[in-house]
Amino acid sequence: MAKKSKVAKNDKRREVVARYAERRKELKEIIRRPGSTEAERLAAQRELRRQPRDAGAVRVRNRDAVDGRPRGYLRAFGLSRVNVRVQAHAGHLPGVRKSSW
Repeated sequence: MAKKSKVAKNDKRREVVARYAERRKELKEIIRRPGSTEAERLAAQRELRRQPRDAGAVRVRNRDAVDGRPRGYLRAFGLSRVNVRVQAHAGHLPGVRKSSW
């Protein structure tokens, strides 16, 4: 089980990312576009730097939906390897079967 403060902080980061996502996309498009002037590019870069650090999507950590574990995360299930195993054995994950050979 992860610390509740870490899970809460990550949730706040997700909110900040969602709040700034559209504007960040516009600014990055201005910077990337070859037709924009140098002044527009510099203004876009300046505004991008003024945004909070947590506005970038790379700051969000993938965590287990059940207990917040940050390591061993499986995107297909939104769970860590530990909880995937537990829930698969319990039959809670549709289409997942225990393999044996």
